[in-house]
Amino acid sequence: MTTVGLIGSGNIGGTVARLAVTAGHDVVLSNSRGPETLKDLVEELGPRARAATPAEAAAAGDLVVVTIPLRAYREVPAAPLVGKTVIDTNNYYPERDGRYPELDDESTTTSELLQRHLPQSHVVKGFNNIYFKHLLALARPAGTADRTALPVAGDDATAKAEVTAFLDSLGYDTVDVGPLAEGWRFQRDTSAYAALYAADPAGDFEQPAPVDAERLRAALAAARRYADA
Repeated sequence: MTTVGLIGSGNIGGTVARLAVTAGHDVVLSNSRGPETLKDLVEELGPRARAATPAEAAAAGDLVVVTIPLRAYREVPAAPLVGKTVIDTNNYYPERDGRYPELDDESTTTSELLQRHLPQSHVVKGFNNIYFKHLLALARPAGTADRTALPVAGDDATAKAEVTAFLDSLGYDTVDVGPLAEGWRFQRDTSAYAALYAADPAGDFEQPAPVDAERLRAALAAARRYADA
């Protein structure tokens, strides 16, 4: 099984860790506040989990999930991630992250920014378009009729295959959207974003609804850039 390093252990990071441990993976959790602040989560997850610094989690992981606010992406330690596959869960929220002109004019994407920061790693965009409670609730074994699909984008085919296998182990099918530049198709507020996985987006948002690969592909095809929406 894989050792998964997590740089960031909030809602999405903690949920990925829970699913990974359930699937039999080891997890090394980190955040910006120090390993001691993750004591309760580590105890909940059990012997397959431990806490560390971001650099230690990056070094320990066979696969590493970066799940921090976009404004902190330059703080991701590059050296221990050389040659590794990195899953980027980021979304751009200007009110939280500040303004990024290249994101505002849509000349690049959040995951391309991280890839630029980690030129010797293989960044794959994933886990960014689903609410963390839906992510936990919708996991299903392979072959299940109501299995849900999640999109991935990346410039390295081998890295995407690694992420696809990891997602399969967690309980999800995948749809390959193409290179990182196509990651805009499932960025914030597009037709393939979080509401897609809600049974009642306008009402009880927390009630999840399975989304198969065919429905996800249709939502991705219908996505429009912010300037065109």
